[in-house]
Amino acid sequence: MKKIIIAILILIPFYANSQKLIANRDSVQGSYNFWVYVPECYDSVSGTTPTVLFLHGRSLCGRNLSMVRRYGPLDALLMGRKINALVVAPQNPGDAWKPEKIMKIIDWTTEKYHTDTNRLYVLGMSLGGYGTIDFTGTYPEKVAAAMALCGGGTLKSYCGLNEVPLWIMHGTADKAVGVSQSQAVVDKMIECGDTSRLIFDRLSGVNHSRLARMFYLPDTYEWLFSHSLADSARQVNRNVHIDNATMELAYKNLDKSSTHFKVVDPNPQAYSYVPDDPNATYYVIKKGDTLSHVARMYHTTVAKLCQINHLSETSILQIGQKIYLK
Repeated sequence: MKKIIIAILILIPFYANSQKLIANRDSVQGSYNFWVYVPECYDSVSGTTPTVLFLHGRSLCGRNLSMVRRYGPLDALLMGRKINALVVAPQNPGDAWKPEKIMKIIDWTTEKYHTDTNRLYVLGMSLGGYGTIDFTGTYPEKVAAAMALCGGGTLKSYCGLNEVPLWIMHGTADKAVGVSQSQAVVDKMIECGDTSRLIFDRLSGVNHSRLARMFYLPDTYEWLFSHSLADSARQVNRNVHIDNATMELAYKNLDKSSTHFKVVDPNPQAYSYVPDDPNATYYVIKKGDTLSHVARMYHTTVAKLCQINHLSETSILQIGQKIYLK
C-alpha cells in the first residue's frame, strides 16, 4: 500500500506554492538583467505555461532593475491583473534592444523553467516597440504572436514578420514617436508579400503615453494567448477588438487586494511607492513617472489627481511638473 501511495504522489504535478517575482542580475553572460514572474498556475511537470516577454520604453532604461516595475505587465500584476504566464522583463541600460541578447535570456528561461516553447509572446512599447519588431523579425520561428506599440523597426529585412501573428498599434497624435515609424514597418512587410497575419491600427487622436494602458487590459493577453506555434496555419486572431474606448477600461476591475506574490531580490535597489514626504501638498514629476505611480505613492486615485490638477488620464506629464495632491 505504501508503494502505491508514493507512486501516486510522484505523478502529481508540482505547482508553485505562490506567485513569485524574481530579480536576476548577471545571471546570463553578455545579456541584460531581468525579472521573471512565476505565476501561481506554473506547473514544472506538464510544460504548459506560456511565456510573455516584455520590452520597456526608454523612460525605464538604466541599471536600476526595479524601475522595470513602474509600468507594464509587472505593474499590472501588482495592480491585480491576472496573467497566467511566466513573464520575463529585462532592463535595457540605454541603447537599442539587441535581439541576440534577449534570446540569451529566453534560452536561459526555457532551460530553467519547463514552459511551453510553442507559446512565447512578445509585447513592447516605444523603444520596446522597436525591440518587439526587431526581436520578432529576427526569430519568427520562436514567437507565437507579438504586439508592438508606438514603435518602429531597424531590421535589414522585415520579411520574417510576415510569418508571425503581429498586432501593431500607433496613435496618430503621438509626438514622441511618429506614426510614420510603424507605417514604415508595415510598408516593408507589404514589399515582402503576404501580410495576412498583420493587424495594423492607426488610432485616431491617441498620444504616445495612452498606449501604456494596453498592458493592463485583459484583452491584450486574451489575444496573445490565442496563438501558438503549433497552429498549422498560424492565422491571426481578428476577433479581439481594442480601440480608444476599450482603453478607457484598462484600470477597471483590478483587485489589488488579490495580489500576494513574493518578491525575491537578493540585492534590492532603491525603488518604492513610499513618498519622501507623505505630508507633501504636491509632487514633482521625475523621469518615468506616471499618474498611476503618483496615485499609488500617496494612496489616492488617478481620477482625483486629474480633478485637482485639471488633467485628463491621457495627459502627457513633463519632468519637473508639479502634481498637486490636495
